[in-house]
Amino acid sequence: MKTQSLTLACALLLAGCALGPDYVKPKLEVPAAYKEDGRWKSAQPQDVVPRGDWWHIYQDPRLDQLMDTLNRQSPGIAQAEAQYRQAQALLKQAEAGLFPSLGLNAGQSRGVSSPGQATATSYNLSANASWELDLWGGLRRSVEAGNAKAEASAAQLAAIRLSTQAQLATAYLQLSVADRQLRQLSANEQALADTLKLTRNQYQAGIVSDANVAQAESQWQSAQAQRADKQLTRAQLEHAIAAALGQTPASFSLAAADAEPRLPNIPAGLPSQLLERRPDIAAAERAVAQANAEIGIAQAAFFPTLTLSASGGYRGASFADWVSLPNRVWSLGPALALSLFDGGLRSAQKEQAIASYDASVAGYRLAVLSAFQGVEDNLAAQKLLAEEAASQQAAVDAALRAETITLNQYRAGTVSYLNLLTAQSSRINAETTLWNVKNRQYAGSVALIAALGGGWQGLDPASRQDHALNQEAAPPQTKPGN
Repeated sequence: MKTQSLTLACALLLAGCALGPDYVKPKLEVPAAYKEDGRWKSAQPQDVVPRGDWWHIYQDPRLDQLMDTLNRQSPGIAQAEAQYRQAQALLKQAEAGLFPSLGLNAGQSRGVSSPGQATATSYNLSANASWELDLWGGLRRSVEAGNAKAEASAAQLAAIRLSTQAQLATAYLQLSVADRQLRQLSANEQALADTLKLTRNQYQAGIVSDANVAQAESQWQSAQAQRADKQLTRAQLEHAIAAALGQTPASFSLAAADAEPRLPNIPAGLPSQLLERRPDIAAAERAVAQANAEIGIAQAAFFPTLTLSASGGYRGASFADWVSLPNRVWSLGPALALSLFDGGLRSAQKEQAIASYDASVAGYRLAVLSAFQGVEDNLAAQKLLAEEAASQQAAVDAALRAETITLNQYRAGTVSYLNLLTAQSSRINAETTLWNVKNRQYAGSVALIAALGGGWQGLDPASRQDHALNQEAAPPQTKPGN
């Protein structure tokens, strides 16, 4: 008993010991401001967009309805949720290892205990308990790793939800642009049909040649082809929305949009906030914590395991006096296990754990750098595409005026059809370029929101009152684990 008491006392003394490095976040250098956002940011916003429902900033009720359906029915989100529940269950399994296990056995057997004896029946009832003491912290490191994995899975769920929402928003906004472009293409087709009719009349009057009629017809046919191509684009976008909602394309349809969604001006905020917003960064950081804990698990394997076990029960040959004092049996004692030779297995496992940690740290830093690159890219796109759209709109207006003047001159017979053809082509090309820029603006705005993590406090450009200088954001005081 003295030996058992001493063993138990040593076990309790060492229970607070946990091998392996304690986790410290890897150090990262965070800039005080985004390069493409300048030194200014919105101050005291008046139009607060709720975190998570970022799509409200487009002020489109149909987009809101689609997002509500997506959040309830998306197969991708449902899969990520199931994986998160799986990670939670694995964490509970790791936590169960910290507690004793209890068991109960009851049975009946019939046989011969020794040669020459008659066959006899015996009854057995026993309870047993065992508890592996966490002397070196291996079990606690397992729980730590399981907890980090569960948190990483939660972050991955948020990242997949944000990515799925961004894909739906992009497809819907581009579909809305396609609807407006289809109306414009239909108007172009009608205008070219009118020009073709006018040219045919002039040909019959002997004013123009048959070549002018052929050119006018070619322009009209090209307009029809452009409209058909845009209808294909719209159909494919509608199919993509259906798939994102967990529906077949045959069971889903979306009427043409009546109005163009609002194109918001999105404030970027401070770079230091990005690390808190981005769920993929959180998942990468939790992967580092998990890898750090697995180093401790690998180190604990070099030390012996101590298991306390106890059992007690009854064993007898008669069912009537089965549970009685003379038939009582019991056992109690510790068990110490240590692997003396494994051919370098545990050393290799420790080296693997350290390499896995180093790889996860590098992956975390890559995720952060990629996040900053994504924000900077889309901030530049938000600014420069706005300038491009303004210039392109001016080009469309000028091309439209030129076409109107040339058409009147053509009707009066003062210019040739070649002049009209050039003016119409310039206006159609300018409009096509403008719609392409608008498409890129919408896609860039969604990409910027996703790059920022999907949540921020925004300000409607119409109600913006003043600005304030960004305050210096000190980088977090962290250091990588050893």
